[in-house]
Amino acid sequence: MGNIVVNAVGDQCPVPVVKATRALREMTEPGTLEIHVDNEIAVQNLTRMAAGHKLTARSERLSEKEFVVSMEVTDPAGEVPLEEPPLVCAPDARGNLVIAVESAVMGRGSDELGKVLMKGFLFAAGQLPELPKAMLFYNGGARLTCKGSDSLEDLKNLEAQGVEILTCGTCLNHYGLTEELAVGGVTNMYAIVEKLAAAGKVVKP
Repeated sequence: MGNIVVNAVGDQCPVPVVKATRALREMTEPGTLEIHVDNEIAVQNLTRMAAGHKLTARSERLSEKEFVVSMEVTDPAGEVPLEEPPLVCAPDARGNLVIAVESAVMGRGSDELGKVLMKGFLFAAGQLPELPKAMLFYNGGARLTCKGSDSLEDLKNLEAQGVEILTCGTCLNHYGLTEELAVGGVTNMYAIVEKLAAAGKVVKP
C-alpha cells in the first residue's frame, strides 16, 4: 500500500490543495493520502478536491487547531488528471441551517429501518452544498454521538468541517452516557433554545 502523509499545518489556501494534488500525482499504487491542516476551510476545500477526483474521503478534528483529511486512492493512474484543475479558495461552506435530532431512528414504524434511514440522513447532511451551522442531539438522539454509534465517522467528518455538534447533557446523564460521548460537546437546554431561535432554518429528521 502506498500511504502518504502531507503536512499542510500553517498553510493558507490554496497551498493545502496544491500539496495534496501533487502528492496524489506521486502515488503509484493504491493507498491512503493523509493531509494535516489547521482550519475548517482547508478541510472543506480538500473534501471538495477529493469529490472532484471521485475519491472517498473522511476528515477528523484531532485538536482545536489540527485536522486530518484522509483520501482512499484505489486506482491512482485512473483517478489523477493530467492537468491540475483551477484552484479556488472557497468561502466557508456553512450556512445558517440547524439540524435538531431528537431520536436515534428516523420516522415511525420499524425501528430497524429507522436506524438505517437516520444513518443515511446524517451522511447526506455532510454532502450538502451548504453545510449545517450546528447539529443538536437530545433525548434518544443523544445515543448517536456516543461510542458504538454507526454515525460517528459521519459526525466527525462534519465536525472537522466546522459544523458544531452538541448533545444535551441532561439527556446523556439520563441514559447513563455521560462518559460515552465520542464526538462534539455537551450543551444545555438554554443553549439549545438559543441555537434554534437564531437559526435561519431548522430541520428535524
